[in-house]
Amino acid sequence: MTEFVRNISPPPGAVATVSDASPIHYMVKIELFSLLAKSAVETFESGIFEAGGYKWKLVLYPNGNKSRNVKDYISLYLAMVDTSSLPPGWEVNVIFRLFLLDQITDSYLVIQAGKERSFHGLKLECGFDQFIQLSAFNDARHGFLLGDTCVLGAEVYVSGERSRGEGEVLSMAKEPPTHKYTWKIVNFSKLDENPEESPIFSTGDHQWKILLYPKGIGVGKGTHLSLYLVLDLETLPAGCRVYADLTLRIVDQLYNRAYDDIGRAKRWFNATSSEIGWPKFISLGSLQSTNYLVVNDICIIEAEVILLGIRSPL
Repeated sequence: MTEFVRNISPPPGAVATVSDASPIHYMVKIELFSLLAKSAVETFESGIFEAGGYKWKLVLYPNGNKSRNVKDYISLYLAMVDTSSLPPGWEVNVIFRLFLLDQITDSYLVIQAGKERSFHGLKLECGFDQFIQLSAFNDARHGFLLGDTCVLGAEVYVSGERSRGEGEVLSMAKEPPTHKYTWKIVNFSKLDENPEESPIFSTGDHQWKILLYPKGIGVGKGTHLSLYLVLDLETLPAGCRVYADLTLRIVDQLYNRAYDDIGRAKRWFNATSSEIGWPKFISLGSLQSTNYLVVNDICIIEAEVILLGIRSPL
């Protein structure tokens, strides 16, 4: 990250850091940004993405949020969408980080509020009136706006939920049940396009399995290996949701686990959203070019599931 970026002051009440890692949950590239800034439309809304079992979008004010008398800054907010199915009096507490790519060094300016933020029916949007000063954003030395293009991102972590009305009970585990499962796949090179399922394993009172697409699925089809964790709905009581911290990894078998390929996430599982994963977990080219992820035609996949909480009807 350039020294210019390191010296940028964070918004009031926020913390600014620098990261080489891409945002986990969402990225959006905005091209022809100058046209957006000059248009009569004051806001830009990103596509919808899912994190923590809820749906979100980014709301950008390229010339500052005039309704809050913001000048000389870009305003950027996280907004919750599709809340019609939530119970009366719902409230969701989150910790979120918003990203801005320095395209010169391929690293990110990360802005995070100093404390968790609460979303509820009367407050569907939280963020930063003064996300970044326009003069800094437009300065080519920072790398934020190059070729009239910028890249934003977001990570959203649900830290708690509650309903001020009746209808649901949220139980958070003080000592969360944890289980690590290892799946050894032999004759890996002979796998075709069909999905492969691991044997069932348990965490707490719930059962899970790993779902592998050797040749990819969705946006990763034909180019990537896709990997998912799936909750067995037969072990999920009617109307319940399970909040889990999960890690999926392809094990480095030669170099003492130094080069494990890893995916991590936290989210809610329920009857309509029973799996989570990565359609582009690792490219097929990368998998074939390494000598440590597939050894003697054996691939080892690990899943670690930490059961953080259960939300159930009264």
